[in-house]
Amino acid sequence: MTTEHRGLRSELESLTTEAFRPELAEIDTLPTLDIARLMNGEDGGVAAAVALRLPQISAAIDGIAARMAQGGRLVYAGAGTAGRLGILDASECPPTFNTRPGQVVGVIAGGPAAMVTSVEGAEDSAELARADLDALGIAASDTVVGVSASGRTPYAVGAVEHARARGALTVGLSCNAGSALAAAAEHGIEVVVGPELLTGSTRLKAGTAQKLVLNMLSTITMIRLGKTYGNLMVDVRASNEKLRARSRRIVALATGAPDEEIEAALTTTGGEVKPAVLVILAGVDGPTAARLLEESGGHLRAALTATGG
Repeated sequence: MTTEHRGLRSELESLTTEAFRPELAEIDTLPTLDIARLMNGEDGGVAAAVALRLPQISAAIDGIAARMAQGGRLVYAGAGTAGRLGILDASECPPTFNTRPGQVVGVIAGGPAAMVTSVEGAEDSAELARADLDALGIAASDTVVGVSASGRTPYAVGAVEHARARGALTVGLSCNAGSALAAAAEHGIEVVVGPELLTGSTRLKAGTAQKLVLNMLSTITMIRLGKTYGNLMVDVRASNEKLRARSRRIVALATGAPDEEIEAALTTTGGEVKPAVLVILAGVDGPTAARLLEESGGHLRAALTATGG
């Protein structure tokens, strides 16, 4: 074993997410139901671990929303499971919140192929992270969220360091205390979920914790940006029949209008939910609704207030 390998092994052994749990050493001999109960019990503590970091998460969201309101982008960067979770969250923003192409982006060590297979060595390259961010043209208006369960992955740490040097807002999301990733970022979020059921398998509790936090970062940012009206997804993109039906239901819930009025409003707004709601509640036509929303920065509640609605 080389000195480098010994050092890495020692580093991993010091991480909470990599800790070995002797009490589970014979888990493979247990009945399936008992293993399921153990796993479910482990998962039950993840939300509590996230709750301990809500102040840090909220501060990061406010920073992200402020930059996105000025036209900035939200970029997730990670390797393996962490990178895949970032891409998943980013890919769900256009249909849910009608975000612009490239407004929320996920980059993963090793590129698109790493979504479905392991790309050996990619996570160890800070240089690769810098190249991926340079390809996006990262600027001071953007936010880069480095995601890594260990908090030491060179790709994630390198992405945050490079983005910060470019003046971008940076967030470091990890599942170990005192991580290099959190230290490198302006906003460090360390959700310590403890050792995994399977030693070092951070797609389990750590992956669940990361998913919960990424849900918060994107969803609450979009709420702050006016992408919702109450708890209704008024910026939903109706790209298929299910979403078109959901659009009609959202307009109905927001306005209480009859079906005929809802269909007429959606027709005059080209199927866009937010202006359709404004058409009904404020009694304006489609072009006026579009203008009012533009003047209010896309915030439906503000546009309604401006019309006295």
